[in-house]
Formats: sequence, structure tokens, C-alpha cells
Amino acid sequence: MATALVIENDPGDDVRRLGEWLTEAGLDLSVTRPHAGDELPADLDGYAALVVLGGDRQAYPHPDGSPGAPWFPAVEGLLRKAVRHRTPTLGICLGAQLLATAHAGTVERSPSGPEVGPAVVGRRDAAENDPLFRYVPLIPDVLQWHVDEITELPVGATLLAASTRYPHQAFRLGDRAWGLQFHIECDPAMIADWATDSALLAELGYDPQLVIDACQAVLADIEDVWQPFAARFAALALGELDDAASRRNLPLLGQ
Repeated sequence: MATALVIENDPGDDVRRLGEWLTEAGLDLSVTRPHAGDELPADLDGYAALVVLGGDRQAYPHPDGSPGAPWFPAVEGLLRKAVRHRTPTLGICLGAQLLATAHAGTVERSPSGPEVGPAVVGRRDAAENDPLFRYVPLIPDVLQWHVDEITELPVGATLLAASTRYPHQAFRLGDRAWGLQFHIECDPAMIADWATDSALLAELGYDPQLVIDACQAVLADIEDVWQPFAARFAALALGELDDAASRRNLPLLGQ
């Protein structure tokens, strides 16, 4: 069975429903938790895909120049190798931001303020030629929970989804690496954990229970869209998705 390396950057944001969708589609998962002391591999030899999850850390350096987490330079190195060697890659929220910073994109505290709760994003025209996004509806449901944003995409990146306040919601690098600013992996328990005693919700003046209820109300709609998306990603990693036709129209990086 083909194996995807899953990098968990925060104990509160594990692979959850996304992991279930990927394993149901035939991928085995090898979860590495550098936040708990797990050592990251030096390369992606033996892995069919790479998934980098979110977390409550920043993708850009601290004021003293130190990385947002000690292991982030190693994660960025793996992301560069993944794009260069065309290993199917998926970054979620912080993972998408690290995919951007690894390729000279810009991430910073969002000038538009935090984005929390259920939302929709708009698919861009370029998605029509994308092997994964071409089947995503024009205005899919997503969950948002971030204070930072990608303010400048890497050179050569293709924008696949946007929203009014946050223009870089989804993008692709090369032909096999995708970044999603939003969350698709959450289940009710994860949402409840994030909302309970949340300093961010308190700062915004949001009622935690109302946020929980609103998020849970769209989980079925999110699954309808993003479970098939995850299955297509797994098929690509397994060599079962014929992306040759679309690849002729996609820019390749790291060649």
C-alpha cells in the first residue's frame, strides 16, 4: 500500500476526517508529530504523498528571526523537495502557508483581521484545468480559523480559489502541490475543542456555542465537496488518476 507522510504541527489539529477519507481511498498514513519530538525524515523517499496540517503557530519568523517552530525549516525543506520531485502534496491552513513561505511567498498577520467559522470561497477560472479543483463547485463551503494569511503567492503559483477579504484561499504549485487556507479536516469534537476557552473568540466577542453550532451545521456540505477532493488526491498519489491531459497545461516548478 502507498503511504502518505502526514506532518502534524499541533496536537489540536490532527488529520481527523481528512485522514479517514484518504485511508478509505487506499492511502496508508504515516503521521509524524514534530511538536511532540518526532524527527522528520530527511527526504520523501518511500512516500507517495505529503500532507502538512495546521496549527496555532506562525509560518513567518519571530521578531528575533527564529522560526515559528523549531521544525519549520525542515518542513519547508520537505515541501520544496515535494514540489521539485512532483510528489503529490496537500497543505492545510498553516500547512498551506508553509508551502507558500517555502517557495518565497509571503505570510503575515492578516490586515483584514481573523477569519473564524463557516464560510464559502469562490473557485477561480484556472480551476477548470486543475486535476483536483475542476470538480469542486463554484462556491464551496469551508471552515475558517486563522489570523494569518498568505498575502503574496510564490512566483509561478496558480490561484484556484479566493474570497473577498482573503484573496489567496487555495493555490497550486507546479502540477502536484496544493495549498488550502481553509480547513476541511474538522469534525464536531475538533471544533468544540478549538472554541472552548478560545482567546480568539473572546477577542472577537463571539459566543463559542454559536460558533460551534454554525460550524457543525455545514459539516455535511463540506464532506460532500471535500471527501471526493481527498479521494482524487489519493488517486493521484496511487497513480490511479490520469492527469496527463491537464498536466500539459500546468506549469512545472523545480525542473
